[in-house]
Amino acid sequence: MSLNARNVYPYIVLVLGIASLVWAVSFGTLPPADFAFHNGDEVKTVDPSKATGQPEHRVITALFEGLYREWPFGYELDEEGNIVNYPEPDENGNYPLEAAPGVAESSDLSDDGRIYTFHLRAEAKWSDGSPFVANDFVWSWRRTLHPETASQYAYQLWYLKGAKEYTLADVKLGDPIEAELSDRPRPDQTFPRGTIRRGKLVGIARPPEPQPASDASDENQEDVDTAWKKRWVYVVEQGSEVAAFSKAEASDGWTDFVIDWLDDESRQLPATVATCLYMLPDFEATVGVKATDEHTLVVTLNNRTPFFLHLTTFYPLFPVNRQCVETHGTPAWTKPENLVCNGSYKLQFRRIRDRLRVVKNPEYWGTKQVNLETVDVLSFKSETTALNMYLTGQADWITDVPSAVIPQLMARKEGDYVPTPLLIIYFYRLNVTRAPCDDVHVRRALNMAIDKQLICDKVTQAGQKPARSLVPPGLPGYTSPQCGVFSVDAAKEELKKSKYWNQPGGIPTVEILYNTNENHRAIAEVIQQMWKNNLGIDAELKNSEWNTYLSSIHSKEYSVARAGWVPDYPDANTFIDMWITDGENNETGWSNAEYDALVQKAAEEPDADQRLRWMEQAEAILMDELPVIPIYYYVSKGMVSPRVKGFFPNIQDQHPLYWMRIEE
Repeated sequence: MSLNARNVYPYIVLVLGIASLVWAVSFGTLPPADFAFHNGDEVKTVDPSKATGQPEHRVITALFEGLYREWPFGYELDEEGNIVNYPEPDENGNYPLEAAPGVAESSDLSDDGRIYTFHLRAEAKWSDGSPFVANDFVWSWRRTLHPETASQYAYQLWYLKGAKEYTLADVKLGDPIEAELSDRPRPDQTFPRGTIRRGKLVGIARPPEPQPASDASDENQEDVDTAWKKRWVYVVEQGSEVAAFSKAEASDGWTDFVIDWLDDESRQLPATVATCLYMLPDFEATVGVKATDEHTLVVTLNNRTPFFLHLTTFYPLFPVNRQCVETHGTPAWTKPENLVCNGSYKLQFRRIRDRLRVVKNPEYWGTKQVNLETVDVLSFKSETTALNMYLTGQADWITDVPSAVIPQLMARKEGDYVPTPLLIIYFYRLNVTRAPCDDVHVRRALNMAIDKQLICDKVTQAGQKPARSLVPPGLPGYTSPQCGVFSVDAAKEELKKSKYWNQPGGIPTVEILYNTNENHRAIAEVIQQMWKNNLGIDAELKNSEWNTYLSSIHSKEYSVARAGWVPDYPDANTFIDMWITDGENNETGWSNAEYDALVQKAAEEPDADQRLRWMEQAEAILMDELPVIPIYYYVSKGMVSPRVKGFFPNIQDQHPLYWMRIEE
């Protein structure tokens, strides 16, 4: 039966009740925007160095722009923004994307594939009208990489020579270093920084290393190690002078310190030790990003990185305005009244639990090609509310719909609900530092006890495919290894191998954490029942608001947690490298030296085919030890109004506002 707006509306209103009426009143108090879309959860931040989620991605991509930007292959506009060519989709209804010039109008690549020279647009400006220069990238990338920024995506810049060492404060004898003194103009802010002293590290003095207590936890021992390293004294040669620095307030004497010298063992220790906040590799001397003039940026990579241009379209590599950040501080610089950006839109205002409104940026280099003048980014969680707003014309695009009405939506004569395959995985993280997920046999049993096909057929219902690998299908040349197939008998046999089998009290209860969402709850309830019926394992459900959920994941305050991964760039590496030991997005506590080595081999491999083979071997380890359980591969579940043009379904689920236009 066809489901049009008239016969869907009563069903949705019954579900919404009073909540929808409150929202409608809120919506009616503002003049309408040209375009409105449902962005899901409240955006945590619009700081490119701090953001981590897809809701943030959509907004940041409107406000900021990197060296390159995602663009539909074959989509052509003239200088005035008129469509010259509109491409056709592939057999799945998707459009291929390419990395197209953004702030950089072109780039050159060295013969060895390691050095990019980017030529920036002379007409590029910040939203306040100030000129955009190559040093804006240098400063912004330094900020993202700085250890105090604590960016979860700093590792996306570690492809640059020296970048990882800078983030990890990895300094060795003989290295050029920068010592930041404790005289910051604003002590509560990382930027502007204190006085920087540069030189060559010629000596390191260490106090006696503390012996670990027999009953010390890993966390307590880490604190002890941190306190010990804070007392280290670094001797730095600065031209003809030698200075000493320590992160401790004052040295308590040298008598018991062990001193390692670079060369001359007869060196004299400086009489005084200056307190420094950080002892880092010298960014200017060691990190592979240089502004050779106002419009030229040279980037030196550790190895050939075939996806690097696509990586520059990802928001952790976006520039921010130094004067704005240093004047207002973090996070105040991101407030609408303060924010200076370089993207196609500016932030006009923000209402918590309501919306962000962005307006066209007249200083943007391609502003004539940007069609939408004002856009509302709606911030609420309910897919039911979103569908109601779409069907009543209050939203032009919604990113998700309730699973219960998908069969009716697919039958709509308007043809505005057409799922397409995505390069996105829905999975569960397992905290391997907590019982019972610290046991690999439990993890394997939990995986094999989930009927993923049933979840796709009866719960999600939009054509999703059950997943037995973390890397979704669709990447040319890559074949994913598979984890265990659904089998109750095999799951029970695997569970019997666990150290928890036949223990008093049975297998410990697990907790399934998910961010507040109707579909996440429905999936968690089904998996909870499967684990109980198939394995006798009890599971408790816990939902959290987006920010609380992210905090719980990052601090490992969970047992099992729902997750999804949207590729940062179209390459298997974006799914593989996040699980290395202590990776910022690992967040499971899992570590495997062989896995780490294979990921490193792939990063250094010049042969394209062999590079994929290394990653396949790494994923085989991941699918054997299962710190993550793949559940299904996504399909698009959004709806977009027929009046919207420039909306291109694609496997990365990227939909920048600068593509779109309204044609009544």
